Amino acid sequence: MMELTGSIKKDSKTKQLLDSMDLERERGITIKLKAIRMNYVYKDEAYQLNLIDTPGHVDFGYEVSRSLAACEGAILVVDASQGVQAQTIVNLEKAKAEGLKIIPVVNKIDLPSAQVESCALELIDLGFKESDVYYTSGKTGHGVEDLINGIIENVPAPIENENDKGVPKALVFDSFFDDYRGVIVFVRVLSGNFKSTDFVKFVAARSESKIVDIGFLSPTEKKVESISYGEVGFIATGLKHIEDARVGDTATISGETPTPIPGYKVPIPVVFLSFYPDDSSEYLKLREAMERLSLNDAAFSFEPESIGSIGKGFRCGFLGLLHADIIRERVEREFGISVITTSPSVRYLVTTTQGLEMEIKSAAEFPDITTIAKTKEPWANLSVYTPVSYMSEIMNLCKERRAIFLETVQLDTKRVKISYEIPLIELIIDFYDKLKSMSSGYASIDYTLIDYRESLVSKMDILIGGDIVAPLSTLVQRQNAETEGKRIVAKLKSIMPRQQFAISIQAAVGGKILAREDVSAFRKDVTGYLYGGDVTRKMKLLEKQKRGKKRLKRFGNIDIPQDVFWKVMER
Repeated sequence: MMELTGSIKKDSKTKQLLDSMDLERERGITIKLKAIRMNYVYKDEAYQLNLIDTPGHVDFGYEVSRSLAACEGAILVVDASQGVQAQTIVNLEKAKAEGLKIIPVVNKIDLPSAQVESCALELIDLGFKESDVYYTSGKTGHGVEDLINGIIENVPAPIENENDKGVPKALVFDSFFDDYRGVIVFVRVLSGNFKSTDFVKFVAARSESKIVDIGFLSPTEKKVESISYGEVGFIATGLKHIEDARVGDTATISGETPTPIPGYKVPIPVVFLSFYPDDSSEYLKLREAMERLSLNDAAFSFEPESIGSIGKGFRCGFLGLLHADIIRERVEREFGISVITTSPSVRYLVTTTQGLEMEIKSAAEFPDITTIAKTKEPWANLSVYTPVSYMSEIMNLCKERRAIFLETVQLDTKRVKISYEIPLIELIIDFYDKLKSMSSGYASIDYTLIDYRESLVSKMDILIGGDIVAPLSTLVQRQNAETEGKRIVAKLKSIMPRQQFAISIQAAVGGKILAREDVSAFRKDVTGYLYGGDVTRKMKLLEKQKRGKKRLKRFGNIDIPQDVFWKVMER
């Protein structure tokens, strides 16, 4: 589409042009959305098309919902070799809820494995007419011009709201921080226009600043004097804190007070884990990395934390484990800092015997069990979208994770939507990966937090060589403590490197050992060079080795590789 509209040259050799981060290209996922403006002439009239490319993973669902709120239409792209997938249905339901005009497209029709007819039938099952479906190939360009013409004919042009006519008002659907121009927001202008000489104001954040730059992406930055209603563009605000212009806020100009755009909410971190520098001398460097990443990611939060055995670090909040993994990898790649990560947790509410209510985000903060009156954990409403053939396995998985079944809805002849209520901790730790694995990638999920419910929670310590390893401490359900302890020590045994001496790995709750595994020592052949002679020579050498191993066990250091802390999360 960008080639046909002249936004980029046809001989451009850049693959995955809108996925600018190395991580996005390597993993084949979109992490940050992109908003591109394209100009096109159809039937001798000039049209402006604004395209938003959004992430698809459930961790970034908030970005998708805000992007849909900025649009009049959505292109539903289906891979001809894979058919309609569950995540497609999740986002289709969101687009329908926003009242958008949806254009179904079967893409990659040039592939030898393409099943064009069956994909079209799947789209018809979802309620589309056969005449509505477009067939394209992003590689060869086949059918793309017809698609652009179809967008112009079918997607309605933006209409300025009568109540706010002439009053500058825009929806912020993305923001990031620039060292020289401060916070830069991407906006969809709903009424009026914003000029480069104006002072921009954000309604929810109650902040305002002189506009530094104004323009749009095509796909590189193009600066203009103003952007008007119906257009999508960026405003460089000069603000120094990302909190002053968050995604979902309403932008206007100084002196105006338009009605805020409904649906604004701050993205709330749901998963918490700590980052500690592998080398304690890099603490200040890690702090700088945290600050820089939080400037470009409004959903990422952090606060200083200290655990006696490993020193100073940061307690961080994320939208999900994929979000956490991406931040961890960015810290290591972009800033060259090797980090230790603790076990993931959610936000628990603990009431003490003295009536004090506390928010607990990590095992390190968990108070002594004798001082706790009750503990509450967060629950979520979970919707699983899956082909019927995988339904039985998925229901068993949900049952294992303490989920409460609500209902099953038949979406079409092949797919169902299963609804559950589930504890959030069961959902965030590798549930999505397990689901994808057992459904061959065809199932997907959507979830929303609902409330806090009482549960029995205990802190489990992991001891390696008799010493508590604080980053591995985790919060578990009391009734599942023994099972979880056995799983963790068995996992550690399989991934811990062997040493010159035997290592014991134990799981304990309140001083009581629940599970144990031993990693056997390397055995060096100290008698290999002997040839004949008295057997006592051999026995002396073996005794010497035995004494050495005993001494090592008392004084030797156990080297725990950094990736052990991340791998132990996988069930």
